[in-house]
Amino acid sequence: MSQQPQSPVRVGIVGLGGIGHHHAERLTDLGETLVGGVDVVDEARERFEDEYDVPTFGTYEELYEADVDAVVVTTPNKFHEQYAVEALESGVDVLLEKPLANTLESAERIAEAAESADGFCMVGFNNRFNPGAEVFEAYQEEGRFGDITHVEANYVRRRGVPGRGGWFTTKEVSGGGALLDIGVHAIDLALHFLDFPEITEVTGETRSEFGGREDYTFLEMWGEDAEEIEFSVDDHATAFVRTADGQSISLEVAWATNRPPTNDFVIQGTEGGATFDRETGDLTIHEVNDVGANHFSDTEIDTREVDTHEREQEYFFDAVRAGEAPDRNTVEQALEVQRVIDAIYRSDEEGHAIQL
Repeated sequence: MSQQPQSPVRVGIVGLGGIGHHHAERLTDLGETLVGGVDVVDEARERFEDEYDVPTFGTYEELYEADVDAVVVTTPNKFHEQYAVEALESGVDVLLEKPLANTLESAERIAEAAESADGFCMVGFNNRFNPGAEVFEAYQEEGRFGDITHVEANYVRRRGVPGRGGWFTTKEVSGGGALLDIGVHAIDLALHFLDFPEITEVTGETRSEFGGREDYTFLEMWGEDAEEIEFSVDDHATAFVRTADGQSISLEVAWATNRPPTNDFVIQGTEGGATFDRETGDLTIHEVNDVGANHFSDTEIDTREVDTHEREQEYFFDAVRAGEAPDRNTVEQALEVQRVIDAIYRSDEEGHAIQL
C-alpha cells in the first residue's frame, strides 16, 4: 500500500456522526481529497462544515453529482442499503461501515447491487488490518498451525452499552444490539481465521438483561443516554457455529455482563494454535515439540502499533485508484457474516439450531 498517493481520491462521507468524523480525519491525513458530506440533520452538517471546511448536503444525489470517486457510508444500519445501492448505481466505489445492513434481506440487496455495479463495495471490518491478525494469517498460509479446527471468539464488555435511547438501542433502526454491533467483528474474524468455510448449523441465545434497567450501573458510558431511554435490542449473545468440514466457532458477545471483559480469539489447530487479542493486537503462538525433551512453547509476537481504520482506508483508496475490486473485506464475506447473525437471532426466537 502506498504511503503518498500519486493522485488523491475524491471522497464523500455519508453520515456525519462520530464515525463519519473519524473517517474524515484519517482520509485527510492520508492525503485524499474530502469533497463533502451528507446528513439529514442540520446540526451535523454544520459541525462537519465548520471542522473540515467542505460543503455538505441534505441528499445523496447532490454529493454523488459533485464528481466523487468514492464514498464512505457511516449512517445507522437501517440506511446502509439506500446509500450504498445508490452510490453503486451511480458508478461510485463504496467503503461501507459494518455491518452490511440491519437485516439479512437488506444485506442481500446490497450484495446484488454490488455484483452488477461497475464499481465495488468494501465492508469496514478494520480488525483484519491489525498486524497481529496479519501475522497469524501469514503463518497459517505457511501451514504452521496445521488444520484449524476451532475458534473461540470473545468480544465482551463489562459495561459498554453505547448510549440508551439512541439508534444503537432501537431495533427498528439498528436491526439488533450487541450481536449486530460488536458481534459482527467477532464473527468476521473467526470466519476469516477459518478461511470462510461452508457453514451448516448455527445455535444461539440472545439476552437483554442490563440495558433496560433503571439501576443500570456503570463507571463509564460508551455513548450517552437520551432523555427517553429505549432499549429494544440484545445486550448479550452466545452462539455455536458448525461447518461442513467439522470446524466450529464458539461465540461470546456482550455490551454488558457481570464478568471480566475480554477481546481474545483462541484458535486451535492440529499442529499449533494461537491467542489473538483484538483490542491490543497481541498475538501468542502455542506449540509443542519433542526436540531435546517434550516441551510446550508460547511465542509472543511483537508488532508495530497501527491505526487499523487508517490502514483499511489506505487499502480501499489504493483499490479505487487501481480500479480493481479488493480481495479483502468483500461484500460476499460480509453477507456470510450477516447470515450467521440472522441465524443466531432465529435460533434464539425459534428455540432450536438453524440449518444453513
